[in-house]
Amino acid sequence: MHFDQRTQAALRAVGLSMDEIQTASEHAVTATRETAAEITAFFEADTVYSEMDRAHSSGGIQEHSVEYVDCYTHAADIRGYLRFDSWGVPIEGGRVLDDGSVELALGPTVHDRVRFVDDPEQL
Repeated sequence: MHFDQRTQAALRAVGLSMDEIQTASEHAVTATRETAAEITAFFEADTVYSEMDRAHSSGGIQEHSVEYVDCYTHAADIRGYLRFDSWGVPIEGGRVLDDGSVELALGPTVHDRVRFVDDPEQL
């Protein structure tokens, strides 16, 4: 089940049955898988853009040549690895925003949430 013991207890305290909690958990897991699939599809583009701070960069809009993204899910968590042409970074906690951009928490070397777009005009 996706929910930890405290969350399950809180949901029972507001009147949800274990079957309802299980159903909610299944919906959360399904939504997570769908988001991971959307993130993967977004990064199938050859090039994406961001305003990521990068070492040895003058700032502003960054262009990234995408090699691949590898997303996996565990319950409501999205994790994986994003590989650009010359470097890569662990990812987690991704979401697709209403404007079609993707926001990811990038791990070591970046340590920040970064929004990616497929058109630099969106930044």
